[in-house]
Amino acid sequence: MAELTTRNDRSSGRAKHAPRLDLTPMVDLMFLLITFFMLTTTLAKPSAMDIAMPLQDEEPIGLSESRTMTICIGHHNQIQWYMGTLEDPLITPALTSFGADGIRKVLLRAVSEVEKITGSKKKGLVVLVKPSSKAVYKNVVDIIDELQITKVPSYAIVDISNEEIQLMKMSGIY
Repeated sequence: MAELTTRNDRSSGRAKHAPRLDLTPMVDLMFLLITFFMLTTTLAKPSAMDIAMPLQDEEPIGLSESRTMTICIGHHNQIQWYMGTLEDPLITPALTSFGADGIRKVLLRAVSEVEKITGSKKKGLVVLVKPSSKAVYKNVVDIIDELQITKVPSYAIVDISNEEIQLMKMSGIY
C-alpha cells in the first residue's frame, strides 16, 4: 500500500510531505507472474531428422535407376546431380545451387516424375546425398532441409566415389 509520511519543518512553519511507496505487493505480483509464465509456457523440444545411413557389413540393395537421384555436394555452395547411375545416367550430370530456383526445383520435378512412373508414393524418389571433402557442414544440412521441404520419401547420406570426385573436378566444384 502507498503510504505518505509527513514531517514538520519547524523553521518554515509548514509541513513537507515525503512520499514513500511500499513495493512489497508489487514484488509478490511479479513472483506470481513469473511462476505463471514458467508453468504455462512450453520449452522448445529438440527435433531430430531421421537419416538412413548404410551399415558397414550390409550388402547394398538394388534400386531402380529411374527412381534414383544422386546429389554430390562440392565447394562454394555448388551441387552436381544426376539420375540413374554414373556409368549410364538417365539425366546427365548437371550443376545447380541451393535454393528455390536451384536444387528445390530439380527435386520437385523429379518427385512428380517418379510418382508418375511408379504410380505409388511408397515407391517414390530415392536420393543419395554424397558430400565431398570440400563440402561444408552447412551445405549438408541445407540439402537435408531441401529434401524435407520437397517431401522426398527416401534419402541417405553415402560415401562419394572416386569417379564422382573426378567428375566434380572436371566441373570445377571440387
